[in-house]
Amino acid sequence: MITVGSLFTQVLSLVNRHAFGRAVRQWDAEHGAKGFRCWDQFVAMVFSQLAGADSLREICGGLSTAMGKLTHLGLKEAPSRSTLSYANSHRPWRLYETVFYQLLDQAGALAAQQKRRFRFKNPLFSIDSSTIDLCLSLYDWAKFRRTKGAVKLHLMLNHQGYLPQWALITDGKVHDVTVAKTLDFEPGTIVVMDRGYVDYDVFDYWTGEGIWFVTRAKGNMAYRVVKRRDIPDRGNILCDEEIVFTGYEARRICPHRLRRIVVWDEENDREIILLTNHMDFAASTIARIYKDRWQIELFFKAIKQNLKIKTFVGTSENAVKTQIWTALLCMLILKILQMRSTFDWSLSNLAAMLRFNLLTYRDLWVWLNQPYQTPALGPPDGQLLLFG
Repeated sequence: MITVGSLFTQVLSLVNRHAFGRAVRQWDAEHGAKGFRCWDQFVAMVFSQLAGADSLREICGGLSTAMGKLTHLGLKEAPSRSTLSYANSHRPWRLYETVFYQLLDQAGALAAQQKRRFRFKNPLFSIDSSTIDLCLSLYDWAKFRRTKGAVKLHLMLNHQGYLPQWALITDGKVHDVTVAKTLDFEPGTIVVMDRGYVDYDVFDYWTGEGIWFVTRAKGNMAYRVVKRRDIPDRGNILCDEEIVFTGYEARRICPHRLRRIVVWDEENDREIILLTNHMDFAASTIARIYKDRWQIELFFKAIKQNLKIKTFVGTSENAVKTQIWTALLCMLILKILQMRSTFDWSLSNLAAMLRFNLLTYRDLWVWLNQPYQTPALGPPDGQLLLFG
C-alpha cells in the first residue's frame, strides 16, 4: 500500500520505468538533454491530460503548486514553459507511441479477462478516423483544404475491452481507404467499418485472406441477387441475400459472392443496408456486429471530451503528435483503472473524479472501489496547517 504518494503518483506507477528507459534509449530521445529528462516531459504531458490543463502556463503552474509531491512524481522541480515547449517540439513523438504499445500489453491482459459480448471466438475490430481541425496559419504543415488545416487520427478499436489497438496520425488529406490497405489482420478476424472504407480492392484481398468484414453498402452499388436466404419471423431483419457485383470494374476487381442484409433501425426509423463476406453467421449477428461499431464513435467522443486533443500547447508537428499520443496513453490508463475497479465507473465520470482528486493522498485502488467513502489522508510528513 502506498501511504505517501498522491493518486497521480500511483497512476504513473502503471508505466514501467525500466521499459520507459528502454524506449528513451531506442529513440535516443535524450540526446543533448541538459537536466530535463524525458520522464519529466512525460509527467508534465500526462498531468496536462488528466488535470485538464489547457496551456503550458497551466501545466507548469499546476506542477509548481504540487511542491513536496514532485519528488514522488519523479521530478526534481517543475519545468519552465520554454523548457517544456522545446522538449515537445524536438524530442521524438515516437517515444510516446512506443510507451503506448508497452502499456497496451498491460491493458490487453486485463481485457482478456473481461466477459465477451459475443459468443463467437473471432477477434473483432472496428476501424475509423476522426478529423481534428487546426488553424492553417499556425499549423502550416497540416494541410487539409485551401484555407483549413487538420490532422486525422486513424484508429483500430479492439472490441475485447474496447481498447485502442493501433493508431496513426496523418494530415487531413489522407483517405481512410489508403490507411486500411496498410493494415494486416490474422485470418478469421472480423473487421467492422463504415461506408468510408468501401473499396473493392480491399474486399477482394480480405476475402482471399480469410478476413471477414462488415460494412454499410453504398446507395449506388450495382449488384445481382444469386440467392435469397430465409429470414426470421421476428426481429429487425428485412432481407438477407447473396449477391455478386455487376459493375464492370467491381466485378473484375472483386468477383466474390457477398451478403447483402437489410436491417430496420427502429430508433432512427430507417433501413440500414449491410454488406459482408461472412456466410455463416446469422443475419441478426451481423447486425449486432455492425451496431457494436458505435463503440469506436464513443471512443472518439470520450477522448475529445475528457482529454486534450482539440487544443494544443505547441504548434509544431512533433508537439501535436506528442500530445495526441499522450492522450491515447491516458485513455489506456483510464481503461486500466476502469477494468480493475469494482465500482461501476463510466469513463467520463472516472476522468472527472480523477481530475478533482489527482494530487490528494489516498490509496488509489481503495479509492477506485469506494470513491465516495475513502477520506483523503494528511500530508506525508504529518504536518497540519494551523489557523488562529
